[in-house]
Amino acid sequence: MKMFIFGLGYSAQHIARAFPGDVVGTTRSAEKQEKLAEKGFAVELFDGEINSDVAAHLREATHLVISASPSEAGDPVLPGLGDLKSTCPRLQWVGYLSTVGVYGDFDGAWISEDTPPTPVSKRGKWRVDAEAAWAAACKKARVDFAIFRLAGIYGPGRSTFEKLRNGKSRRIIKPGQVFNRIHVVDIAQIVCAAAQKRATGVFNGADHEPAPPQTVIEYAAQLANLPLPPEEPFETADMTPMARSFYGDNKRCGNARLKKDLGVTLKFPTYREGLESILTQMSG
Repeated sequence: MKMFIFGLGYSAQHIARAFPGDVVGTTRSAEKQEKLAEKGFAVELFDGEINSDVAAHLREATHLVISASPSEAGDPVLPGLGDLKSTCPRLQWVGYLSTVGVYGDFDGAWISEDTPPTPVSKRGKWRVDAEAAWAAACKKARVDFAIFRLAGIYGPGRSTFEKLRNGKSRRIIKPGQVFNRIHVVDIAQIVCAAAQKRATGVFNGADHEPAPPQTVIEYAAQLANLPLPPEEPFETADMTPMARSFYGDNKRCGNARLKKDLGVTLKFPTYREGLESILTQMSG
């Protein structure tokens, strides 16, 4: 098995380390390429056009993971690939990393992998369009295709503890608001399990306990004995439009297919286990 990952960011790096086969990823700058290589990753440059090095890897790839975000212009990878089967003749499976934001707002109600997406943000709409484009390309190429709709991603180096310690954590209070989260280690095991099974369809990468954001901050502060930031009412909080838009989606994400179809048991089923593990790592 050989996996090629477009967009070797935070989540994709964990996927690359967990996959039981050769992995090559991409980044857009030579500086990032050098830093990733120092971490032990095989990395090629890609910024929309397939160069000869990338093309050579794609001819050998059995699995593709798309971790590059779409924009108003569409998906940044698919147009450059041309005919998928011709560019990747050994390809068996494609996994697309998306977001639970595509579901839209359900006023705190539970949704599942069968819930049709009804995005409320333009970024959510771009994601739905990109999902559909990849689904069509994979169907044409007769390649198995899976979508991973991920909740709020956290893990070592990217958690509530860092924000608390550098004074950037904010306790925004919006009554009734809840979010799911997903530890990056669980993202890696979900995607790798699906890749090996060549699983298809939609999988919600979400934990088992959606919770108000202030509850998670309070738990982290208590664990690490750090001061709590003051409460800020959502209505009057000074926030960027992007930050405020995250509060427009309020739902509880079910993840039944992870266990039923992939046999995956989350290592961090709630934010509590995840934060405790991160703090243990931080403490040595």
